[in-house]
Amino acid sequence: MDAVSAVKSREPWNKGKLVGQKLPLKPKEIWAIRIRLQMAHRARELALFNLGLDSKLRACDLIALRVRDVCHGDRVANRAIVLQRKTHRPVQFEITATTQDAVQTWIREAGLKSDSYLFPSRIHRSPHLGTRQYARMLHGWIREIGPDPTAYGTHSMRRTKASLIYKRTRNLRAVQILLGHSKLESTVRYLGIEVDDALEIAEQIEI
Repeated sequence: MDAVSAVKSREPWNKGKLVGQKLPLKPKEIWAIRIRLQMAHRARELALFNLGLDSKLRACDLIALRVRDVCHGDRVANRAIVLQRKTHRPVQFEITATTQDAVQTWIREAGLKSDSYLFPSRIHRSPHLGTRQYARMLHGWIREIGPDPTAYGTHSMRRTKASLIYKRTRNLRAVQILLGHSKLESTVRYLGIEVDDALEIAEQIEI
């Protein structure tokens, strides 16, 4: 086989795959997933889902949380701070009442201690949930409510609340702080707001 034939026969890595930024969840999708997890009494998954949305953490930081990171004494706090693995910068996040209840229920049900990983793995060789396990769980949640799971990823969880905050407030600086970005340009690219804002302006102009 000559070089030209070899090139023609080699399929591109992204053939048949959805590439680019993963979609954030819509409010109706959030509630659909949350209700399903509540009704099925899937305490671990509900705590992971709610905390993933509130914290806006990258998957690697979310799965590595310990109980002490989100608790004051024996109660889940309403705010927490962690050091990001990627940037080595601290980031703070809120823990809403709904999430506090879900996390508290999971801690009690699992019998976790202060130094325990919040989401221990069920695979013996891993101390806590892995990023691939987390991604599979997310795809499972999406699949249960209908949309195409390939359009979503763990970054969907990180982007969801940040996107909603920006849409409601247009406060880009606040979103930058919440995501732990060092540069405002990173937040702009992450949210894709230049395109969204441009289209929104264009839709208001009739000619």
